Amino acid sequence: MTRAPLNWLGIARLGLVQSAIGAVVMLATSLLNRVMVVEYAQAAALPAGLVAFHYAVQLSRPKWGHGSDIGRRRTPWIIGGMATLALGGVLATEATLMLHGSLAIALSVSVLAYAMIGVGVGAAGTSLLALLATRTAPERRPAAASLTWIMMILGIVVTAGVAGRMLEPFSPERLLHVACGVALGAFLLACVGVIGVEGDAEAPVGTGPAPAFGVALRAIWGDPIARLFTIFVFVSMLAYSMQDLILEPFAGLRFGFSPGQSTQLSGVQHAGVLLGMVLVGIGGHGFGRNRSHGAARRLKRWIVGGCIGSALALAALAMAAETGPGWPLQPTVFGLGFANGVFAVAAIGAMMELAGKDGPGHEGIRMGLWGAAQAIAFGLGGFIGASAVDVGRRAFATDAPAFEFVFIAEAGLFLVAAVIAARLNDAPIRATTRREALA
Repeated sequence: MTRAPLNWLGIARLGLVQSAIGAVVMLATSLLNRVMVVEYAQAAALPAGLVAFHYAVQLSRPKWGHGSDIGRRRTPWIIGGMATLALGGVLATEATLMLHGSLAIALSVSVLAYAMIGVGVGAAGTSLLALLATRTAPERRPAAASLTWIMMILGIVVTAGVAGRMLEPFSPERLLHVACGVALGAFLLACVGVIGVEGDAEAPVGTGPAPAFGVALRAIWGDPIARLFTIFVFVSMLAYSMQDLILEPFAGLRFGFSPGQSTQLSGVQHAGVLLGMVLVGIGGHGFGRNRSHGAARRLKRWIVGGCIGSALALAALAMAAETGPGWPLQPTVFGLGFANGVFAVAAIGAMMELAGKDGPGHEGIRMGLWGAAQAIAFGLGGFIGASAVDVGRRAFATDAPAFEFVFIAEAGLFLVAAVIAARLNDAPIRATTRREALA
């Protein structure tokens, strides 16, 4: 029995799950990173290594997506993943507060916490996107992807702003209370969003005999457009993630921002992302019902333009590192977020299109493949960016050149991503790849 496609209310409810995931991830990768580096005087490589580890755990995303494809329900994966993610966020906060004691114990607890975060994000996020691609009508997929991602960014912005205000004045006890509130609120929000949307387990998610995981993965990798898109995801996310772990320490070390101020700066960045997504979703005519090659070219232009805009904003951040206090940091960070939002929402629209191109039953493994590419990029990018700052600070005995070098390197990577994106949709997408591989 074929279930009816989701209406806009159902799509918006799934967006609440994205908001919940973003809120807890912001806590672990942004706020706790700042506290470790500034308040507890740890090397930036420590939180970067932990975040890289949680991304390494997510390399199993394709396997989770494949299991979700051949199963009968995706909702338990989402709820179970969110529970694991929320508990991991609280445990990571507790481990951070343990840094004033035994470093070995604190690190052991941190490894466990970030492993839980990686498992939770991978299980919940991959299954959520697969459910969205499976139950959304083809003509609504790009707009639905945009809506849910906008809601995720909105969740991050609201959480960053509220948490930043509640952390003033900063204290370890206040940090733990804020973390518990964020985790509990995110889990409850996800449950409200997903329960009842999928419906009863009337039939398997996929149709026909399910291929083995390795066969399905090789078939998808054989699609030249899907493969090129995977490479684009990796390069663009590598560029984005190199600044993800150093922006708040940069604001604290170079501009004297307090923990609350730097957390709110992260909210400013994500507000820019939100605006970029909204404007492209409304004005980017490539997201309409027209699926012609011309529409594909318009979508590609938004991706390329967003990557170039991100490169220019990062060049401005490099100048901010050199200039220091007095530079308009918040407008610059907002501009970076805006450009990121432009390319991200266009790329998400392309992702949703590609996920459903081969028919029902393999949205999960495709989303898992691109999620794994993003996880590798984020893990490497965050660690490389933070480590480069540590090395640069020691080599130059000052902060400015270290941050300047990393921002310039990121700008270069975004230009490479723009070149790769320019080649997308130059050939028809092979909708028969999987069937050919199984023949």
